[in-house]
Amino acid sequence: MRIPVSWLAEHLELPEDTSIDTLTEAFVRIGLEVEEVTRLTPVTGPLVVGRVAEIEELTEFKKPIRYCQVEVGKSETGEQQTRGIVCGATNFSAGSLVVVALPGTILPGDFEITARKTYGRTSEGMICSARELGIGEDHDGILVLPPGSADPGTPANEIVGLDDSVIELAITPDRGYCFSVRGLARELSNAFDVPFGDPANRAIPDDDRPSRNVRIEDETACSRFVFRRLTGVDPTAPTPWWMQRRLALAGIRSLSLPVDVTNYVMLEFGQPLHAWDAAKLSGDVVVRRAAAGESLVTLDGVERELDPDDIVICDDSGPVSLAGVMGGSSTEIGQDTNDVLLEAANWEPAGISRMIRRHRLPSEAGKRFERGVDPAVAAVAAERAARLLVDYGEATISAGRTDVGQPSQPAPVTMPLALPDQVAGVRYERGVTAKRLTQIGCRIEVGTSDDGVGVVTALPPSWRPDLTQPADLVEEVLRLEGYHTIPSIVPSAPTGSGLSAGQRRERAVSRALAHDGYVEVLPFPFIGEATLESLGITEDDPRRRALRALNALESDRALLSTTLLPGLLDSLQRNVSRGRRDLALFHIGQVVLPGPEQPSVPELGVEQRPSDEQLAALHAALPAQPRHVGVVLAGQRERSGWWGAGRDAEWSDAVRAARLVADTAGVPLSVSAGDKAPWHPGRCAALEVDGAVVGYAGELHPKVVEALELPKRTCAMELDLDALPVTDDRPAPDISAYPPVRLDVALVVDEEVPAADLAEALRSGGGELVEDIRLFDVFTGEQLGADKKSLAFALRLRAPDRTLTQQEATEVRDSAVAAADQRFGAVLRG
Repeated sequence: MRIPVSWLAEHLELPEDTSIDTLTEAFVRIGLEVEEVTRLTPVTGPLVVGRVAEIEELTEFKKPIRYCQVEVGKSETGEQQTRGIVCGATNFSAGSLVVVALPGTILPGDFEITARKTYGRTSEGMICSARELGIGEDHDGILVLPPGSADPGTPANEIVGLDDSVIELAITPDRGYCFSVRGLARELSNAFDVPFGDPANRAIPDDDRPSRNVRIEDETACSRFVFRRLTGVDPTAPTPWWMQRRLALAGIRSLSLPVDVTNYVMLEFGQPLHAWDAAKLSGDVVVRRAAAGESLVTLDGVERELDPDDIVICDDSGPVSLAGVMGGSSTEIGQDTNDVLLEAANWEPAGISRMIRRHRLPSEAGKRFERGVDPAVAAVAAERAARLLVDYGEATISAGRTDVGQPSQPAPVTMPLALPDQVAGVRYERGVTAKRLTQIGCRIEVGTSDDGVGVVTALPPSWRPDLTQPADLVEEVLRLEGYHTIPSIVPSAPTGSGLSAGQRRERAVSRALAHDGYVEVLPFPFIGEATLESLGITEDDPRRRALRALNALESDRALLSTTLLPGLLDSLQRNVSRGRRDLALFHIGQVVLPGPEQPSVPELGVEQRPSDEQLAALHAALPAQPRHVGVVLAGQRERSGWWGAGRDAEWSDAVRAARLVADTAGVPLSVSAGDKAPWHPGRCAALEVDGAVVGYAGELHPKVVEALELPKRTCAMELDLDALPVTDDRPAPDISAYPPVRLDVALVVDEEVPAADLAEALRSGGGELVEDIRLFDVFTGEQLGADKKSLAFALRLRAPDRTLTQQEATEVRDSAVAAADQRFGAVLRG
């Protein structure tokens, strides 16, 4: 919201020495963010009003160039001085009053004007646009002053208003009333404790006769609709310069008198207006929702298909306006329009917001409607615009006024008088609460509750629909008293015991994965149904019972993550698309796993502390939220180079990552064959701790890889970190000073026997002297027999207190082989 300071000061009794810095500080103090302050510094040098006496069109150039004779004032002898000036703008004619910078003038930006030869002519100055003078952004044409506003040669600094300043503010959605001079001036009056002259306090003539019959079929869409009719309007009448200037400083381009008047009143009152050509309307006017299949050609010439949720204004021919967003071309005011209907309505904010986004039609009017417009000001705004058209457009106000609809009134709010003091921790002076609530427009009644406590009942004004509960009133009191008056007391930090065992384990796992070459990523925490389907997760899988966010950041990803894989694979895909080939990523994060019959979350108030029963119900309604650790791998796990060929990542690397997590956590991990989407059924490992499955690792299914456009043979692992028992007091490993004994054992077993299970049998049979078992060879062939395979293991044996003899080592090996034979029928390979 851009607004000139002079316009604000018109409604306030500010001290004469109030500076722009003081105003800026006041806005910030009462909670409004100031984005930019533009000081319009007077132009130095001979900046004067000029009258264009003659125009010569230079047709020998590709673009329009005009050589103008401009009267710039009388000389000492009384003769009119004329200067020849080259100009490329075409929005003026002979007789127009313009602003001329004569040689020696320095415009904003230290741009000095000199006489120079250009386009075959000598230009003795420059005809200025609004942007060149620093009073607006319009550079499509030069600044044309209204006829009779000044004589040629008159200094232009004061006429143009270059001694003003412009403040640009960022208005939050709950402060829709601040999108107007009326609202901002009221806020400043509260900040300075000075009287405020409300521009909406205007008398409206009583007249119950309608200007045109209007019927509101959907009262939720439109709470009030006002028509005011004018005849004899001159649409070609010039807009007065003072209005043009204010619109330009507010960032709005002057177009025509009817349009400028509606824009001016919108900035003044915050009530958007729309001007209709009354002669182009047929029959009664109806406000309703659009019907299926209806369309409307809007003022920008685009035919728009209407949605049944759209709010439209119709006559006998059908929709003629997209309510609150853009009018229709069929009722547009043209050069021959002299019968005008001024519309001031109040629309449903949510409906207008949806229409703006649906049709991609943002506007200054829509910006105000979707934040809420004061319904009480509609008739006043229409009357103000009508009077301006009478004064400057030779219009006549017709008898009668249409005013239909019943806006809802704000509900009164009651709170203890001392509540602001309690919230802020400050003892305010007596009467502060009543004073501040009155300043913002509330009508108040002070009384006593049944238990003898002083209370205040406030009826919010029509422009403050956001005041609905005691906390809102408290905020207003604290805001106007100044947040800087609330002491900032930092509480002393209680002594703690440091990180918990679970936190220390999580950090240790994160460091271990990073040391092993994995890079941590922070993926988007929400997923979509399409992603779960592409991962091959079936409907009966618990991971499909995802909770949906009520106000999702992205409509196609509105589910709370039940698995870390979608986010990790998305990060992998994004890196691959940017040229990265060899990737190893990990993430430790929270997933949300609701039960099959998840109870609903109870709604708790904020007026008092919830009871123990309410808190218990709240905790019971929360779904399980365990922390998982996941990794994804693609490309080469060991890169190639001068040292030799590399090695592609494979399923065993994902299993190794799981073992690394378990080893870091200090718990034994068992690995067995598994089958779980989205992994490849034949290359998937189930991860078990104490007999319970805590995760899966392996190579992703080829269909998943294809659906997500991932690199071939992408591998992944996901493990429930919270399912691992916390071993806070893990013993240090025993280190023996005695040498190990290494033995190799090759066993022939059935082809379906997992190598991990066979290794576990060898370990249990060998006993405590088995320090390590490693599979180093797998062999199949005709000499072994059908459906047979040979698994070769390297056993490392060691005793903590002695050097093992050959006989002891042989006994350990035989015991281990016997255990494997007993469980799987394993036979030593000859």
